[in-house]
Amino acid sequence: MTLDRIRTTPHESKYRLIVTIVNRGFADTVMDAARDAGAQGGTILYARGSGIHEMQKFFGITIEPEKEVVFVLVEVEERDEILRAICKGAGLNTEGRGLSFTLPVDDVMGIVHRMNGQDGGQEAQEPPHEPS
Repeated sequence: MTLDRIRTTPHESKYRLIVTIVNRGFADTVMDAARDAGAQGGTILYARGSGIHEMQKFFGITIEPEKEVVFVLVEVEERDEILRAICKGAGLNTEGRGLSFTLPVDDVMGIVHRMNGQDGGQEAQEPPHEPS
Protein backbone atom coordinates (compact mmCIF):
# COMPACT_ATOMS: atom_id res chain seq x y z
CA MET A 1 0.00 0.00 0.00
CA THR A 2 1.27 3.50 -0.77
CA LEU A 3 0.08 6.72 0.80
CA ASP A 4 0.70 10.40 0.15
CA ARG A 5 1.72 11.90 3.46
CA ILE A 6 3.28 14.94 5.07
CA ARG A 7 4.19 14.85 8.74
CA THR A 8 5.15 17.88 10.75
CA THR A 9 5.57 18.70 14.39
CA PRO A 10 2.93 20.96 15.99
CA HIS A 11 5.19 24.02 16.12
CA GLU A 12 6.05 23.78 12.42
CA SER A 13 2.71 22.67 11.05
CA LYS A 14 2.29 23.72 7.43
CA TYR A 15 -1.48 23.31 7.37
CA ARG A 16 -4.51 24.54 9.28
CA LEU A 17 -8.04 23.21 9.34
CA ILE A 18 -10.67 25.92 9.22
CA VAL A 19 -13.85 24.66 10.89
CA THR A 20 -17.05 26.65 10.34
CA ILE A 21 -20.41 25.82 11.90
CA VAL A 22 -23.48 27.47 10.38
CA ASN A 23 -27.24 27.04 10.29
CA ARG A 24 -28.41 24.49 7.73
CA GLY A 25 -28.49 25.90 4.22
CA PHE A 26 -25.44 28.17 4.61
CA ALA A 27 -22.61 25.72 3.87
CA ASP A 28 -22.58 26.74 0.21
CA THR A 29 -22.14 30.37 1.29
CA VAL A 30 -19.13 29.31 3.37
CA MET A 31 -17.64 27.27 0.51
CA ASP A 32 -18.19 30.05 -2.04
CA ALA A 33 -16.40 32.53 0.23
CA ALA A 34 -13.55 30.09 0.91
CA ARG A 35 -13.05 29.31 -2.79
CA ASP A 36 -13.16 33.00 -3.74
CA ALA A 37 -10.34 33.55 -1.22
CA GLY A 38 -8.22 30.71 -2.63
CA ALA A 39 -9.36 27.46 -0.98
CA GLN A 40 -9.38 24.42 -3.25
CA GLY A 41 -12.38 22.72 -1.67
CA GLY A 42 -13.84 21.47 1.56
CA THR A 43 -16.00 18.90 3.30
CA ILE A 44 -19.52 19.49 4.61
CA LEU A 45 -21.05 17.49 7.45
CA TYR A 46 -24.56 17.75 8.84
CA ALA A 47 -25.01 18.18 12.59
CA ARG A 48 -27.42 19.27 15.31
CA GLY A 49 -26.91 22.18 17.67
CA SER A 50 -27.20 21.44 21.37
CA GLY A 51 -26.07 24.64 23.08
CA ILE A 52 -28.28 26.40 25.61
CA HIS A 53 -29.04 29.15 23.07
CA GLU A 54 -29.76 26.63 20.32
CA MET A 55 -32.70 24.75 21.77
CA GLN A 56 -36.25 25.90 21.19
CA LYS A 57 -39.49 24.47 22.49
CA PHE A 58 -42.47 23.73 20.30
CA PHE A 59 -45.56 22.46 22.15
CA GLY A 60 -43.27 21.37 25.02
CA ILE A 61 -40.93 19.40 22.75
CA THR A 62 -37.32 20.55 22.54
CA ILE A 63 -36.18 21.11 18.97
CA GLU A 64 -32.48 21.15 18.18
CA PRO A 65 -31.74 23.16 15.03
CA GLU A 66 -29.88 21.53 12.17
CA LYS A 67 -26.36 22.75 11.45
CA GLU A 68 -23.74 22.31 8.76
CA VAL A 69 -20.08 21.95 9.62
CA VAL A 70 -17.59 22.90 6.91
CA PHE A 71 -13.97 21.71 7.03
CA VAL A 72 -11.44 23.47 4.80
CA LEU A 73 -7.77 22.38 4.83
CA VAL A 74 -5.46 25.28 3.96
CA GLU A 75 -1.79 26.17 4.10
CA VAL A 76 -0.79 28.42 6.98
CA GLU A 77 -0.15 31.37 4.66
CA GLU A 78 -3.72 31.21 3.28
CA ARG A 79 -5.48 30.85 6.63
CA ASP A 80 -6.11 34.49 7.56
CA GLU A 81 -7.44 35.56 4.17
CA ILE A 82 -9.74 32.54 3.83
CA LEU A 83 -10.93 32.79 7.44
CA ARG A 84 -11.76 36.49 7.00
CA ALA A 85 -13.67 35.74 3.79
CA ILE A 86 -15.68 33.00 5.50
CA CYS A 87 -16.47 35.17 8.52
CA LYS A 88 -17.58 38.02 6.28
CA GLY A 89 -19.84 35.73 4.23
CA ALA A 90 -21.25 33.57 7.04
CA GLY A 91 -20.15 35.14 10.30
CA LEU A 92 -21.80 35.58 13.65
CA ASN A 93 -23.81 38.63 12.60
CA THR A 94 -25.45 37.04 9.56
CA GLU A 95 -28.49 34.85 9.11
CA GLY A 96 -26.18 31.82 9.01
CA ARG A 97 -25.08 32.50 12.62
CA GLY A 98 -21.62 31.18 11.85
CA LEU A 99 -18.80 30.20 14.13
CA SER A 100 -15.32 29.71 12.67
CA PHE A 101 -12.09 28.56 14.24
CA THR A 102 -8.82 26.99 13.12
CA LEU A 103 -6.82 23.99 14.29
CA PRO A 104 -3.20 23.05 13.51
CA VAL A 105 -2.84 19.95 11.35
CA ASP A 106 0.18 17.81 12.17
CA ASP A 107 -0.30 14.98 9.69
CA VAL A 108 -1.86 14.95 6.20
CA MET A 109 -2.49 11.91 4.03
CA GLY A 110 -4.23 11.45 0.69
CA ILE A 111 -4.47 14.79 -1.11
CA VAL A 112 -0.97 16.01 -0.33
CA HIS A 113 0.11 15.85 -3.99
CA ARG A 114 -2.57 18.39 -4.91
CA MET A 115 -1.68 20.78 -2.11
CA ASN A 116 2.04 20.58 -2.94
CA GLY A 117 1.55 21.04 -6.67
CA GLN A 118 2.92 17.57 -7.39
CA ASP A 119 1.37 15.43 -10.07
CA GLY A 120 -0.75 12.50 -8.95
CA GLY A 121 1.46 9.98 -10.76
CA GLN A 122 4.30 10.05 -8.25
CA GLU A 123 4.83 7.00 -6.12
CA ALA A 124 4.25 7.86 -2.49
CA GLN A 125 6.39 6.52 0.31
CA GLU A 126 5.02 4.15 2.92
CA PRO A 127 4.55 6.04 6.19
CA PRO A 128 6.84 5.02 9.04
CA HIS A 129 5.24 2.79 11.64
CA GLU A 130 5.05 4.36 15.05
CA PRO A 131 5.38 2.29 18.20
CA SER A 132 2.12 1.80 20.06
